[in-house]
Amino acid sequence: MKRHFEEQLDRLRVKIIKMCSLVDEQLEVAIKALLENNQELAQTVIERDKQVDKYDLKIDKICQKLFALNQPVAADLRLIMSSLNINTNLERIGDLAVNLCENFLHIKEKPAFIDDTRIPEMILLSKDMVKKSFDAFINGDAKTAEDVIKSDDLLDNMNRENHAILIDIMKQSPDNIEHAVGLLVISRLLERAGDHATNIAEDVYFIYQASNIRHRYEKLIMGENGDTHDENSDVSEDTEE
Repeated sequence: MKRHFEEQLDRLRVKIIKMCSLVDEQLEVAIKALLENNQELAQTVIERDKQVDKYDLKIDKICQKLFALNQPVAADLRLIMSSLNINTNLERIGDLAVNLCENFLHIKEKPAFIDDTRIPEMILLSKDMVKKSFDAFINGDAKTAEDVIKSDDLLDNMNRENHAILIDIMKQSPDNIEHAVGLLVISRLLERAGDHATNIAEDVYFIYQASNIRHRYEKLIMGENGDTHDENSDVSEDTEE
């Protein structure tokens, strides 16, 4: 029975890793389609979204069976609980890749003033956060997960700056409005991709450090006030091996 349970856990890890690879490729191709003005590539991302949805359903089903047929504890329980959250965030990053492509197809071309915004930097940072969150899960690396979480504020700031920049661009000419609005949407989508990467990183941290850091990473990672063991101590104790 224990061997079967371990085999199912391994199957769960493999499915998530495969979904990470697929979602990473979807986001990469979506961004490439935008930067290269390639509508055919954008359409490919949209058509492949069904594969992401299939993995979503498979991973969800595996987690349900693991809960229903076993009584997981400690690290195994953390892995299964977090896998459900990670799966949801992976599916949403896949959706964001599709949204990027749909928005690009709507505006039909990359706006000439994209380089006047923080979007090129956001593209690099959001891609890096997503990839690192996946690597953190695959390698069981809580330190890499911390790096992702620390990057989230920077991405948020870039998104806010884009709002001011693009409003100014719209004021310069009515002809800029449609493309500027399109870039506002793209900026928000990139920021959301970073949010989901951060969520994944928080779950990775929970799996390997047995500490729930959602909404409290300033204290638990950055050491503000030196307080790392208040209400979260109960989580650590309950999931301790």
